[in-house]
Amino acid sequence: MKEIKLKKLDVSCFEEDLDNGLKIVLLPFLNKKNYFISYGTYFGADITNFTVNKKEVKVPDGIAHFLEHKMFEQPDGKDPFTFFSESGTSANASTSYEYTHYICYGNKEFSKNLRFLLQFVNKPFYTDENVEKEKGIIAEELKMYEDIPDFQLEMRLRENVFHKSPRRIDIGGSVKEIKKITKEDLYLCYDNFYTPSNMFVLIVGNFDVDEALNIIKEELQTVKNKKLPNIKLPKEELSVLKEKDKIYGNVKVDKLGLAIKIDTTPLKMDDITLDLYLNMITTILFGTSSEFRQRVRNEKLLNNFYMEWETYRNYHIFYMMASTTDTNKLLEEIDFEFNDLVISEEAFERMKKVWIANEVKMIDNVDATVSNLFDDLIKYRKIIPNKIDLIRNLSLEEINKLVKKIDFTNRSVVEMVAKEE
Repeated sequence: MKEIKLKKLDVSCFEEDLDNGLKIVLLPFLNKKNYFISYGTYFGADITNFTVNKKEVKVPDGIAHFLEHKMFEQPDGKDPFTFFSESGTSANASTSYEYTHYICYGNKEFSKNLRFLLQFVNKPFYTDENVEKEKGIIAEELKMYEDIPDFQLEMRLRENVFHKSPRRIDIGGSVKEIKKITKEDLYLCYDNFYTPSNMFVLIVGNFDVDEALNIIKEELQTVKNKKLPNIKLPKEELSVLKEKDKIYGNVKVDKLGLAIKIDTTPLKMDDITLDLYLNMITTILFGTSSEFRQRVRNEKLLNNFYMEWETYRNYHIFYMMASTTDTNKLLEEIDFEFNDLVISEEAFERMKKVWIANEVKMIDNVDATVSNLFDDLIKYRKIIPNKIDLIRNLSLEEINKLVKKIDFTNRSVVEMVAKEE
């Protein structure tokens, strides 16, 4: 295995790519009691159009999420949740636009649980009957989310930001779409995207590296790899589809959603550095210790606040959602931050120190380390071992050059107010 030293952190992770293409990343913490295992695939809700054997295929929206659900139904009837719970181990799975992964975490019977996790994800079992049964379960799940204000606000933002991207559509799809799913669709997606070169195993915590590697090789080394299909993603325009919108929800306090769409191609910067700069800009402007937060708290404008960056092809989208007593006033305060924006040296250097301190703190926590390494694998398909150096090397001059190149007015704003009586 290749040892990757996480610089300035006095910790190493170990990486190996099997002959069939499977990526393995292991980071042992022998001074901890718990462990975390993730077995994932780069198959998510983005992928519904692809070509197999020169034949174009369109599968229903939400199929990646549906497939995730069905992986927990095994040919022998053994329930994975029951299996893991017997050793006090927790298990789960999640699907995003970019990936699906299956996880277990606990502090007992590591080898037994690792082996079982790998085995059950490698044993799909779809029948006409169990697929039909799952449709009703997922339909109820989708209907439940439709009543959640934050979900409604996010999905309306997505619908207004994107023209054709699958990011306009809920990860779970729609009731209409999932009704179309067949067992043949599920096997088609599983066989083509749950293939070793499109998958990874990430383990962090208290375990023996050699033991883990041997188990993974025993279970997965002979799994044959298949050539990935040609994935078709629709061309997306730079403009937002709709700049302003107003919706009604079951809320007592109004909500404001804002999404800014940026074409990063002209910025000519590597992905990792660009992500750091973009996150630095918005953290300085709107982070918990920012002047903006202090100001809107003093004015009692803000109840809660959420923000994140998302990448889709050559676009970066900044999402912001908040509960507020005055949506117009809050939007004015947000605009004030973006107008004539210049990042000060004091704020820039302070944030770099905070980020470096967070990297050091992170490495002493299994969950935080998992999150950090997992993000690397999803965003960059590799581990970034020198994040502290990258943060230290960020330049005030470069970040302010970047600020001038970004059009922060290319955005969509959605206001959510209480339903009318």
